[in-house]
Amino acid sequence: MLIHPALDKLKQLNLLGMQRALIEQMESPERDRLTFDERFGMLVDTEYTERENRRLKCRLKRAQLRQTACVEDIDYRQPRGLDKALCVSLTGCDWLRQHHNVIITGPTGTGKSYLACALGHKACREGYRVLYFRASRLFQDLAIAKADGRYDRLLRALARTELLVLDDWGTAPLTDSQRRDLFEVIEDRYDRGSTLIAAQMPLKHWHDTIGDPTIADAILDRLVHNAYTITLKGESMRKQKAMNLTPPHNSGKKENDS
Repeated sequence: MLIHPALDKLKQLNLLGMQRALIEQMESPERDRLTFDERFGMLVDTEYTERENRRLKCRLKRAQLRQTACVEDIDYRQPRGLDKALCVSLTGCDWLRQHHNVIITGPTGTGKSYLACALGHKACREGYRVLYFRASRLFQDLAIAKADGRYDRLLRALARTELLVLDDWGTAPLTDSQRRDLFEVIEDRYDRGSTLIAAQMPLKHWHDTIGDPTIADAILDRLVHNAYTITLKGESMRKQKAMNLTPPHNSGKKENDS
């Protein structure tokens, strides 16, 4: 059988998964036990899986998530007010299909960023386009875009993104330029995509953080009325982990000293 020309053609067609699967079949002593349909199905499945993995890798690279986080690794054991039923429901991504939002608030160290990145990662796995920004970085990028003429282009890119993750929101009061930029972003995305915001500041103080009452009303009306809210509480998980890693005080002998 002239297999090498077929392998070359698969490579030229960029069917690299199918090429690899065909090589594995040719090297397998079990191949003669499989029907043509079974072998062909395996080739197609391998190609499909490889392409999906490449697409996922591209989506994750573009998303620029702050942490490597997965919904399967969310810790529900810590007493921090995390509603497991709600989180499990959000992992189904119906909220993305319905263009709803998620708001996560709580003290520093309670896992807001991890949870936000985990939901962003799950969205990438489900095929959604995701962008992650720390709030200060988003405002900085928007200011630079105004200066070099890319402002409208950046707004269009943000509007097309199916999930915008805005982390570390509300750490400082907004300037007039920032609150107007935020209104443009939220207005463009309203009923077109989902926004996830993680903030230390409780939701009841967001109005004051935004500043201008009229703009604050407009922004919050578009964000909050169709949002799932998660309010975390308790001590910093970073502090607890650090305490767990601290060796107990003893006479100074190491564990392997004897």
